[in-house]
Amino acid sequence: MSEWKKVCLVNDIPQLGSRRVARAIGLDVAVFRNDQDQVFALLDLCPHKGGPLSQGIVFGTSVACPLHNWTIDLEGGCARAPDAGCTQKFSVRVADGAVHLDAIEMATLALDLRAPRAGPGATTGATGDQSFSVQTPHTA
Repeated sequence: MSEWKKVCLVNDIPQLGSRRVARAIGLDVAVFRNDQDQVFALLDLCPHKGGPLSQGIVFGTSVACPLHNWTIDLEGGCARAPDAGCTQKFSVRVADGAVHLDAIEMATLALDLRAPRAGPGATTGATGDQSFSVQTPHTA
């Protein structure tokens, strides 16, 4: 049985846009609204390279990942061919203009995934992690 949690109003989500919903544990959930006022929810993580789907462009029932333009189906969370891979889908209910997510799913699904790291420390592991060796930069 689902336990629904109100997260925002439909009008709080820009048409052809999204909002992020933070979770106590795990990555954020992206809630999308298309031009037909349909609402969808996916883990805010592209299955390709981990791009933030919440920053993508919504069209029809799809979102284009902002990093490499993969098209992700908003209804099921899977990439459209020729690409392959899926991100976690979350159940959504819209009632009286409010968007609700399943609280049990929010607390239990896809908790073990981490956001990709970028920048100078991306290849050296977490701060203080000595399991990676880092080469000294070349000097002339």
